Amino acid sequence: MAGFYTLLYKELLRFWKVGLQSVFAPMLATLLYLLIFSHVLEEHVQAYPDLAYTVFLIPGLVMMAVLQNAFANSASSLIQSKGSGSIVFVLLSLLFYMDIFLAYVLASVVRGLLVGMGVYLAALIFFEVPLRSLFWVFLFALIGNGLLRELGIIAAIWAEKFDQLAAFQNFVILPLAFLSDVFYTIHSLPPFWENLSHFNPFFYVIDGFCYGFFGVSDISPYVSLAIVVACFLVVSWMALYMAQDRLQASPIKFLLFVNRYKENEIR
Repeated sequence: MAGFYTLLYKELLRFWKVGLQSVFAPMLATLLYLLIFSHVLEEHVQAYPDLAYTVFLIPGLVMMAVLQNAFANSASSLIQSKGSGSIVFVLLSLLFYMDIFLAYVLASVVRGLLVGMGVYLAALIFFEVPLRSLFWVFLFALIGNGLLRELGIIAAIWAEKFDQLAAFQNFVILPLAFLSDVFYTIHSLPPFWENLSHFNPFFYVIDGFCYGFFGVSDISPYVSLAIVVACFLVVSWMALYMAQDRLQASPIKFLLFVNRYKENEIR
């Protein structure tokens, strides 16, 4: 297990060394969303009866921070390794394939939960947030984190350049996060957009997460849990399949390149 722990430590150290950018900057951005929206809309919007709009925003913003940072960690780590070529030396090591996969996955879990916990604790300084069920909060945070870290692995394997990865994040992840249950309840939407929201897996993650805080939700938490788990299993299978198909070919291509280079030198 020494190799697994070493790779995990390397991945944790990778984002912690730039903690101002990878941890504290997302926390600050999320808190700014909270302060601005609460100042502008506090007196005009009410999501649930007897619940202030600012308090309603906090769990959704916490989960959005968790999701975005879980995706960013796994995606950025793999794309940087692919760009620099260092991924080849990881794949050529004696580590088992699952050890490599789990090391990247667990590092993303830590970063996502670390940012989410930081946003929540900072929000508690200014606002009083109810917490009805820690079980539902932790369960949806963990599964939602897992869903996005697997999407990050898929995006990084698919992308050949940093701009392709940025396009995936800006045109897929960001709209799905903003058009979920963060800033409003879906029952406040027109019928077309309300029905369309049911096809957004992020909605179920955030709605179930908010249920753990408030005890109310737009959809039954059991339904949300079943849908999120199903999405997680499908995305995990896709990530594993793509990783086996694309990444395991990298050492072979590298060795073929070295072999051709040596042959040319001999000639």
